[in-house]
Amino acid sequence: MGFFDIFKKNKPQEAATPKQVETPQEEAAVQIAEVQEEKAADVKAIEQGLEKTKTNFFSKIGKALVGKSTVDIDFLDDLEDALVSADVGVTTTVKIIKRLEDRVARDKYISTSELNRVLREEIIALLDDQNNSQLPDFKYPATGDPYVIMVVGVNGVGKTTTIGKLAYQIKKRGSSVMLGAADTFRAAAVDQLTIWSERVGVPIISRGMNVDPAAVAFDTVQSAKAKGMDVAIIDTAGRLHNKVGLMNELTKIRNVMGKVVPDAPHEILLVLDASTGQNAIEQAKQFTAATDVNAIALTKLDGTAKGGVVISIADQFRIPVKYIGVGEKIEDLRPFDKVDFINSLFKD
Repeated sequence: MGFFDIFKKNKPQEAATPKQVETPQEEAAVQIAEVQEEKAADVKAIEQGLEKTKTNFFSKIGKALVGKSTVDIDFLDDLEDALVSADVGVTTTVKIIKRLEDRVARDKYISTSELNRVLREEIIALLDDQNNSQLPDFKYPATGDPYVIMVVGVNGVGKTTTIGKLAYQIKKRGSSVMLGAADTFRAAAVDQLTIWSERVGVPIISRGMNVDPAAVAFDTVQSAKAKGMDVAIIDTAGRLHNKVGLMNELTKIRNVMGKVVPDAPHEILLVLDASTGQNAIEQAKQFTAATDVNAIALTKLDGTAKGGVVISIADQFRIPVKYIGVGEKIEDLRPFDKVDFINSLFKD
C-alpha cells in the first residue's frame, strides 16, 4: 500500500445524492406546464402573423362605423365590402352577413361597441360546422407501419419549406420521420428538400431529377417501413398545366404507396399560399378535384393582409385546415385553432 493510498482508504466516502424521482402528480404538472407554454407561443405567433390582415380589415370596418351607434342595414352593406376586400370571399361573406342579420333581428339592438364580439362569435359559429375539432399535435404513434403524408400544391407556395418544418415538429415530439423527394421535375425541389433533411436531421430518399416520381414514393415508403419509421412525408410535383395529367400522376403515386402500406397515403396535405388570396381558393378547387385532399396547410400569413382567406377556405371546402405558416423560422408552422385564430384577429 502506497503512502497516498492510506489517505484514500481513510477518507470518508461522500454520501450519494439521492436521485430525484418525480411523482405522477409532479410529472403531470410538468407536462401541463409544457403544453400551456407551447399553446401560449402558438397564440403569440398567430397574433404577430395576423398583424397586417388585422390592420387592413379593421381600418375598413372603422370607416364603415363612422357616425354610427348601432348595427343597421347600411352598416352591414359596408361590412360586407370590408369582408370581401379582406379576402374572406363572397360565398363566406354572404353567410356571415346572413348570420349577423339574424342576430340583429333576434337581439333587436346591437351597438357598434358590441360589433367585434358579435362578429367574432358568428364567425366562430360558422366555422364550428367544419370538421376542425381535433387539433394536430404533430405526434404519431408507432404502429409498425409508417404514417404516410403526401404533400401537394403548386410551385412557389412554400410546399418544400412546409415539409421541412413539419418534419422538424414531428421529430421534436419524439417520432421518427423520413422524407421522399418525388418532385423530380425540378432540380431545385430535390436540392431544397435535401437541405431541409440535413437541417432537421432526418433521412431522405432521393433519386435525382427526371425519374419516375411514383418510384421515388414507393422506395421512400418501403425504406421507411423497413427501418421502422413512424412517419414518411412525400413531396410531389406542383404542375397544374393539365388537370388530367396531374390527376393521373397523383393517382399513380397513391397506388404504388398503397402496395407497401395499406391505406397509404393516410393524409394528403394541400399547401396553399395565403398571400395569393382568392387564387388560393382556385388552387384548392383544382387539387381537391384531382385527388382526395383531407388536410390543408396555409403558408405566408405573416406577409399578407389577405389572411381572411383562411376563413373562406375553412368554410367552403369542409377540409380541416391543420397548419398555418406564420414566419420564416423553423418552428413557425403552427396548428390551426379556429378559436385562437379568430380571437387573434379581433384582439384589441
